[in-house]
Amino acid sequence: MDLSDTPGGPHCLDQYLDQALPGTRTWTRHCPGPGPGPGTARTNIEVVPADLLLLASSDPQGVCLLETANLDGETTLKQRRAVAGLGRPATEFDPENFNCLVVCERPNDNLNHFKCYVERPDKVRVGVGIESLLLRGCTVRNTDQVLGFVVYAGRESKSMLNINRPRYKRSKLERALNRDVLCCVALLFSMCLVGAVGHFMWRRSLPGTPPYLVPDPQGSLDAPSLSAFYMFFTMIILLQILIPISLYVSIELVKMAQVFFITNDVDLYDAEWDRRVQCRALNITEDLGQIQYVFSDKTGTLTENKMVFSRCSVMGTEYPHKENAVRLAVVDEPDPDQEVVFDQRPRRRRPPGWTLAGGEEEEEEESGSGAGQRPHAAPPRSKAARSAHGDVAFSSPLEKEVVPDKALLQQIVKIDFSGGGREVDPYLDFFLALAICNTVVVSTATAQRERLSQLSSGSVSTGPSYALSSLAQKVGSLRRSLASWKPLTRGASPDSQVLAPEEEEEEEVDEEEERGRASGRSGDMDALRSCRLVVDSDEVLFEAESPDEAALVYAAKAYGFTLLARGPASVAVRLPHGERLELEVLDTLSFDAHRKRMSVLVRHPVTGEMVLYTKGADYTLMELLGSPCAEQLNDDQRSVAANCQKHLDQYAKEGLRTLCFTRKTVSEREYSEWSTLRQTALAAMDNRGAQVRDSAVHLERDLSLLGATGIVDRLQDSVPDTIEALREAGIQVWVLTGDKPETAVNIAYACRLLDEGDMVINMSSKDKRQCASMLDCTLEAVRRYPPGPDGAVTDPTVAMVIDGRTLAMALESDLQERFVELARRCRSVLCCRVTPVQKSAVVKVIRDKLKVMTLAVGDGANDVNMIQAADVGIGISGQEGMQAVMASDFAICRFKHLRKLVLVHGHWCHSRLAHMIVYFFYKNVAYVNLLFWYQFYCGFSGTTVIDIWLVIFFNLFYTSVPPIMFGIMDRDVSAETLMGLPELYRLGQGEYKSSIFWVAILDAFYQSLVCFFIPYLTYRGSDVDVFTFGTPLNTVSLFTVLLHLSIEIKAWTAVHWGVMMGSVGVFFVSILAYNALCVTCNPPANPYWTLQAQMGDPVFYLVCLLTTVVALLPRYTFHVLRNTLRPSPLLLARNLERLAPAARRRWTQGWRGGTRGAAAEGTPREERTAPGEEGPSPTWTPPRPPRDTTTNAT
Repeated sequence: MDLSDTPGGPHCLDQYLDQALPGTRTWTRHCPGPGPGPGTARTNIEVVPADLLLLASSDPQGVCLLETANLDGETTLKQRRAVAGLGRPATEFDPENFNCLVVCERPNDNLNHFKCYVERPDKVRVGVGIESLLLRGCTVRNTDQVLGFVVYAGRESKSMLNINRPRYKRSKLERALNRDVLCCVALLFSMCLVGAVGHFMWRRSLPGTPPYLVPDPQGSLDAPSLSAFYMFFTMIILLQILIPISLYVSIELVKMAQVFFITNDVDLYDAEWDRRVQCRALNITEDLGQIQYVFSDKTGTLTENKMVFSRCSVMGTEYPHKENAVRLAVVDEPDPDQEVVFDQRPRRRRPPGWTLAGGEEEEEEESGSGAGQRPHAAPPRSKAARSAHGDVAFSSPLEKEVVPDKALLQQIVKIDFSGGGREVDPYLDFFLALAICNTVVVSTATAQRERLSQLSSGSVSTGPSYALSSLAQKVGSLRRSLASWKPLTRGASPDSQVLAPEEEEEEEVDEEEERGRASGRSGDMDALRSCRLVVDSDEVLFEAESPDEAALVYAAKAYGFTLLARGPASVAVRLPHGERLELEVLDTLSFDAHRKRMSVLVRHPVTGEMVLYTKGADYTLMELLGSPCAEQLNDDQRSVAANCQKHLDQYAKEGLRTLCFTRKTVSEREYSEWSTLRQTALAAMDNRGAQVRDSAVHLERDLSLLGATGIVDRLQDSVPDTIEALREAGIQVWVLTGDKPETAVNIAYACRLLDEGDMVINMSSKDKRQCASMLDCTLEAVRRYPPGPDGAVTDPTVAMVIDGRTLAMALESDLQERFVELARRCRSVLCCRVTPVQKSAVVKVIRDKLKVMTLAVGDGANDVNMIQAADVGIGISGQEGMQAVMASDFAICRFKHLRKLVLVHGHWCHSRLAHMIVYFFYKNVAYVNLLFWYQFYCGFSGTTVIDIWLVIFFNLFYTSVPPIMFGIMDRDVSAETLMGLPELYRLGQGEYKSSIFWVAILDAFYQSLVCFFIPYLTYRGSDVDVFTFGTPLNTVSLFTVLLHLSIEIKAWTAVHWGVMMGSVGVFFVSILAYNALCVTCNPPANPYWTLQAQMGDPVFYLVCLLTTVVALLPRYTFHVLRNTLRPSPLLLARNLERLAPAARRRWTQGWRGGTRGAAAEGTPREERTAPGEEGPSPTWTPPRPPRDTTTNAT
């Protein structure tokens, strides 16, 4: 809201806010202190009632911790800081004396951006961003008191503007259904027009005025033309049941049942997270069976999104961390709730830090402490339950435990911590960058949120580090404090500030012991071979917004650089020898998608220098390097960038995620000039984002390279099998990722997106002309190979790898057609270095140009655009929040669940609905034609041959439940067969087509003719009344449509038998009761005792039997001949289920081998064509299993 546009100018802000939300100009939160009980911390949780500009906080630095789970699903704490320049805590802040001017942008729904400035009385403008805004719906945590200024309230708040109406998607089957309903409307108008013309001709043919035509009060009849006009609308009323209105209700009921079956599938339940699949869109379940293209994210979707520090390169030297690699290779993540817990005696408190003393004494102490104790295993809990009781995101034992590299430890030992060499030591800068160049929020065990669980007083947990302690002892790591290092007096560790008397005495004893050990071993570097890392007693908790940041902070902590506290103006790090280092934070340049990096500008407390630490993607930072430490480095060290680039390439080939770290010393003059530019950009209201970004780029240049890191992200379970099954099902799989090409290609081979036999096309160009040339040449080469049924080349299989820059050029209008044609011929495509906007653009282009059904799956906020652009969006509830889930149509926990969700449930949902819809059309047309044929014998007068109540009951009661149960319970192939033979998925996608619809309509016309004229010819010339003639018509129609459905049912169950018999029973019971009780219900006709009289006549039974057989004989004969002479693959697969298990496996292997062989050849063996020639589309007939006479059908 730009208040300068409001009446009265910006100074009317108070009046506006009082009108928007009276009484909430300022909002103060209070909560009591810690509750009773040792080791517990209880705080009241309070939700922010409006969008507040944070003015003051009870924290001395003006910091407020916020949880945004109600908005984006992220449970990690986010830091918000008060507006700079106010400078008073909440206890001293007086709202009545707040006389600053607040100008902000108009209300919008962007939760991640906020433009505002506060003009102080001295006319100085202070720029404010999202880092100072408390959003409505968020929860304030770990903050006693905050005071804010309401900027948006009510419907203008950002959270309320994000509440949109439910997103409605129409499925492909529903769109085809609407088209066929229009065809039925046209058919209805045609039949009504025939009735009107027929009535006109009948009236014209009458020689006089018949006595059964009632004249008007003046004694005259309507003209034939006017009577025909009226008859047109009469026929619409009579034949309106041709329009299947009840079909839409039946479809909704069937979809509700399908959703129930999907959500209660045990195979789609994840016990680790205690979550099941979620169906957030109830109207597109059948689209899961029509998927042709799958677009997937990589990180968190194909991988676990558990970033584990693997190796690093510092100043051109590579440290492979072999011991850490061994841990990652042989140790699976332990379950903290399945650890062995011992009743331990209290240990002596040791000062935090490292020591070079041998580990024998402590090993004996540790082994002795557990001697004679019985282990007790805690009952296992799900990960969701553990998360609800205190587990912090990205803090599993696998992610937290890092085994240091011995060579790198030796380099850290050489660092001079006395103050003389700090400004030049690159290793110190490297680990400081790892520890502080992030947005990690730090908390301790004594300041956890209310949702954290508290340890019971009767048990002591050893923590997740206990499970890996034995391995850490074998591979070696660093102990607490180096005995030869004397901690500085300034900035002492907070752990040693307040001690009980008993602890003070133990502390003095420990210090004497340490001094004694140090006198005998000072300077002995060989002791590093037996060093061991000791975890601090008061372990800090790191709450990161991304797993990458958490992995780097834990890696820094493993080497002794522990992040202790973070505030808006300072950050505290504990150095390896125990000193607490306080660095003044001058500014933080946040990460954005354009720069691909973040920076933090700090002032070193000892040297007084201003240092800019930058972390980001290697391809962006390498371009910003200046002359790295030119004055201080020798000739060997000038090759740091070249060596580091080699290491980065090696990391990428191994599938690691890479990041680079740089530093830059900023002079006072440069900072003064840049600060003015920065404040101007922050206070700008127009084009603020670009100005802020330009100000950051202005400072991030001439950087000095420190090193790089490699982080491993392991594949999820069964990802290769899932991708292979999707490809065998005829689905083309694309992976869209922001990783560099080398890393993405390595992961693609690991997950079988790319095979060794694939012809891989690498698309990477620097300009548009080169991109166009590459597209033309590649298309010319690929066109020489014949395409498969889906357009993709299968001999050989073609895959494409394209980077983001080339993709942006290929998606331009003049190159788009060529790119789409090339992509259509590729079995799989890997897009690297793509942005979220490019992800959605790719999905839209492929969906619109190729007219295919697309599915997008992702787990993070950067996948939301792609998920919403696809026909079916699937979100994975991972560790990056719930944005993708909230924007998706279906939510799963693991990528492997996509296999059964699509191949089994998708096939079933589409097949059941398609057959049910076709049956509904057939049923309505077959029944309404009985009324239409009778019009030819009643002068097209609109008379009904069947009682009007029975016409209503026919669709409402007699034939409503069987097709619904058919759509819910029918199963053409079992789940095991569909999972074992993914090829059946593509073969089942043509269940509903226009040709099938019109064949059903023609069959309905034929059956209606038989059902009408056989009874007509039987009763012609007799004296039966109209309802006596209509009773066999109604009965024959019921038997015909029900037996027609029996032919279509593939899997009979007790439910099918029940509804069939129930429909017939309800039919006869209701009509017998109606004919017995209703004497004058429909005068002048009299339905009394009609069916009772018919059931006593043998002719009635003969007519019903003969008519039903003649009506269904063509369809039954067609099914028999087709299933005998040319059975479909689905029928053959259904026959496989009748074989013994051993025979079934043998035939399944032969089937899959035959399909793969035919797919590899691209055309049938007897119809192979030369490259470049047009040949018939490849088909392959699976082997027909023999009839099994030894086993019964299951």
